[in-house]
Amino acid sequence: MAPGEPMNDEQRIAAAEQRLEATLAETLETLQETAELAGDVGRVDPSSGSTLVPVPAADHARERLEDPRRSDVDEWGRSEHMRELARKLYEPVYSKWFRAEWEGLEHIPTEGGALLVANHAAAIPSDAPVIMHGIETELGRPVYGLADHLFKSLPVIGVYWSRLGGVVAHPDNAYRLLREQQQLVLVFPEGSKGPAKHYSQRYRLRRFGRGGFVEIAMRAGVPVVPIAVVGAEESMPIVWKSATLAKALGIPYFPITANQLLLGPLLGTVGYFPAKFRLRVLPPVHFDVPPDQDRYSRSRVMEESEQIRELIQAALYDMLRKRRSVWFG
Repeated sequence: MAPGEPMNDEQRIAAAEQRLEATLAETLETLQETAELAGDVGRVDPSSGSTLVPVPAADHARERLEDPRRSDVDEWGRSEHMRELARKLYEPVYSKWFRAEWEGLEHIPTEGGALLVANHAAAIPSDAPVIMHGIETELGRPVYGLADHLFKSLPVIGVYWSRLGGVVAHPDNAYRLLREQQQLVLVFPEGSKGPAKHYSQRYRLRRFGRGGFVEIAMRAGVPVVPIAVVGAEESMPIVWKSATLAKALGIPYFPITANQLLLGPLLGTVGYFPAKFRLRVLPPVHFDVPPDQDRYSRSRVMEESEQIRELIQAALYDMLRKRRSVWFG
């Protein structure tokens, strides 16, 4: 065919077939390179068209990647080795100093996620380590405690706080722990208002925020397990607070405690009074709503939050009526 001469139908078909063969050849060559890189698909034999011949996998492809971590610290910063050490060191405080006693531990699930909700007290809260230690030793389940970012930001203390199971209180963190990892998570809905109470206001629960803990439990599809704690209020009671110093230091409250007045400013900051601890676990509260919804009824969330607060408050009053002594229970 002369240059510039228009092609007839047969010539156009022949040209198309040539382009198709060229495309197929390029595709086979690409497949061969891919198979060689993968090491486990096969190699295209050019001499036999599209026949595939087995290619053994490369040695490095069979090797499993080793865990790059050099310790047992998980993604939250928790170390089971540190928790085990803390349990050994804290056991005398738990069993001899506070003499903690539990009621209703069977209400805490032995598997699956659950949000543990408790009242909060003491200038430097003593309830969180008692709850976490008790559940871990009695049930053998780890507990992650949610707290203000202030703890995480403290030099040295923030690292050890994370190693012992502390997690920054954020809805996303709580959701992942509860929904995706099916863990036990401890939260104090009173926030800093609980431990900041004056001694004269002991065992009077503050408002449970905006009920965010209920919404997280609904979204994660887990129950809320209320826990009433008696004893923490007397372990480090506040007799006076300075709003000026708290503002200057950027902390929620600056307390003067009875411990500091009796034991001095240093020992009184870390030394608790030997108040008898009693903890009552109430039946789990389940929410008949589907998980992972974009939003939940605000009124329903607030109503459930207030009902849980009332459950804990009623349990506290009942436990206080039955208590014979602050020190002996």
